[in-house]
Formats: sequence, C-alpha cells, structure tokens
Amino acid sequence: MKSLKFYLVIAGFILALYIVAEANQPKTVDWSETFSAKDKIPFGTYILSNRLADLFPNAEINTYRRPVYNVIAEDSIKQTSYIIICRDIDLSRVDYEQLLKYIKAGNDVFIAAESFGRLLDTTLHVRARRMYLSGDAGIPINFVTPRMHSGRSFSIDKGIGTAYFTRFDTVRATVLSETENHKANLIRYAFGKGSIYLASEPKFFSNYSLLKPQGAEYAASALSFVKNTQQVAWDTYYTQGDEQDESLMRVFLTRPALQWAYYIAMFSLLLFVLYGIKRRQRVIPIIEPLSNSTLDFVNVVGQVYYEKRNNANIAQKKVLYLLARLRDEYQLKTNKLDDEFAEKLTAKLGLESEFAIELVNYLKFISVQDQVSDRELIELNKLIEQLYMQSR
Repeated sequence: MKSLKFYLVIAGFILALYIVAEANQPKTVDWSETFSAKDKIPFGTYILSNRLADLFPNAEINTYRRPVYNVIAEDSIKQTSYIIICRDIDLSRVDYEQLLKYIKAGNDVFIAAESFGRLLDTTLHVRARRMYLSGDAGIPINFVTPRMHSGRSFSIDKGIGTAYFTRFDTVRATVLSETENHKANLIRYAFGKGSIYLASEPKFFSNYSLLKPQGAEYAASALSFVKNTQQVAWDTYYTQGDEQDESLMRVFLTRPALQWAYYIAMFSLLLFVLYGIKRRQRVIPIIEPLSNSTLDFVNVVGQVYYEKRNNANIAQKKVLYLLARLRDEYQLKTNKLDDEFAEKLTAKLGLESEFAIELVNYLKFISVQDQVSDRELIELNKLIEQLYMQSR
C-alpha cells in the first residue's frame, strides 16, 4: 500500500512538472494569412486597422462587416474611401454594379487581395498569382510613378512581394508599382470621377510588414493614392464574415435562381395589370405545323449504316443510285462500264474526258470489291460529287 502511494506521488509530481513546462514554453507563431483586423498574428491587419487615422488624419474611420451592396446601398455612404484587405475576394454581380456606381460618383476603392474572383477577371481582366521562391526571400518592389519612385526598392522577407498580376487591361489600367522584374502589383482603373486601386500583395499591409520600416513606408505610400476624404470605410466582411443576416432583397439579388424568379414575377405582374385593362377575349389556340421528319429519318438510317460499318454495301448502293440517275436523266445505257460509256458521259454531261475515264474505272473497281476501306469510300464520294459539280 505504501509503495502504491509512493508511485502516485511521483506520477503527480511529473504531471505537475509537465503542466508547468507546457504553460511556460514559448508559443509557436501562427503564420496563418487571415488579414483580419482582430488578429495580432503576423499576417493579420490589427495594426493597419488601428493606424488608419494616421494615414487619413482628417477622416472618420468606420468599420463595416457587411457585403459591399449593403454598405453602399443601405447605409448610403458618400464621399468615402473604401478599403478592403483580404486574401480572396469574389464580388457578386450586385456588389460589383453597386461598387461601380459608387466609384463613378467620385469615390475611391482600394482592394488588396491575392485572388480577385471570376467577376473582376471577366470585367476588368484582372488575374494574379504568387511566385514561390526558395526560403523566406521576398522580391524588391518600387513605384513607377515619378513622384513616388525612389532610388531604393522596398524588400521584405517571408515571401512578401512575390504576388503580381499575370493579366490586366493594359489599355485601361495604370501601373503604379511593380517588382524588380517589371511585374505589376499595384494598378489603377479610373471610372468616372473615382478610381479603383488593385494590389496583388495583401501581405504588404499585414502586421509583420508594418513592423518593418520598408513595409510601413510602402503601405503608407500605396494608400496615399486614395483620396483623403471625410470618411474611410474599412471593410472586414471578406475576412470575418457577415455580422448579421443578409437583407431579404440581397438574398434575392445574389442568387441567380431567386433573382430570375423575382424579375419574372414582377414582369408577369406588370403584364397582368396591362392586359387586365383591356377587354377579355377567348384565347386563340396555337396550332403547331406538322413537323418534317425526313431529316430525322435520314439521320437514323445514316446512323445504322455507320454502326454496321459495311462500306462495301454503302459503295454498291451509291454506284447503283448514280447509274440509275444517269439512266433516268440522261438516257444512258449503264450495262457496260467501258470507254464507250466514258465517251458518252463526256458528251452528254460535258465532263472532262480524263475525269470521265477515271470515274468509270473507279466505278468498275469498287463494284467488284468485297471489302471497301474508309479511304476508298471517301474517294468514291468525292468523284460522284465532282461529277455533279461538272454536270451543272
């Protein structure tokens, strides 16, 4: 009994040591790319979200955790710069249309992401990718505009700066910064009185980058392109999700099936009202015309012959049909396929003598074959088609 207590004390002591060691060991760094304003991990955006007032000193910073459509349409924000920092963004059609109206009214939008979704790829022809390098090296970045260009480049480790645009509209877009091998990573599209800025490297705006002097300088310089308006909208929807249920109208407009159902219902209601004003009359039934099934029959027969693959049978039928047509239309005797028959073909149909001889010889050859290849059958068809063309 005493020995059991001894072992229990030893086990308890070892367990206590393990718990103390686990509690005091340094925490592993979380390198997840969340770009969330509430995360203080290296690739969160806690610092940027709390220091936006330094970049826009005269602006009121408002945080929104709802889709773009809800923020712009329902909150009716005006004279506001819109900033979105996330890893992936995939705007819906209604979000993009509302955002476009917002930009044309004179507002600026800044989006930093690695993937811009199918809609921006279709409308703005924007596509980005990341170049993966060995180790933690980054790629030097510099601005191309004269007022921002500096003699030195911005270079940070942890692979920051390796994302760039592989595709964008070079006619409509203006390149603002690029990598040392001239790959654009910050571009601007102008719409009406405003602009949309697209950055392919959101890591430049993360906590890790902003703690580096070069990273903080680049982020401040990139965001300086955005207008210093009275308000700045900081978007967290694409990193943290929606804070409340979607509005009923958005549910309809963001889902294609419900969107079409809504439009059809409204259009049908309008038609009902318009036709209800007129005098009601009996509906005249629509009599469908008789369908021509000849083409269907030909397709079925052709499919049967194709599946059987009896080229010799097809060739013989084509020869018999040709000879029958020559007898009916030109009164030619077709019992002997010889040189005399070839001369009559030349005289009656106006064919070239060399072609007539070639055709007659091929007809004689193909008529006695037990096996006909695809190539021979195609050659027969070409000769018959040429006969019809020359005899017109």
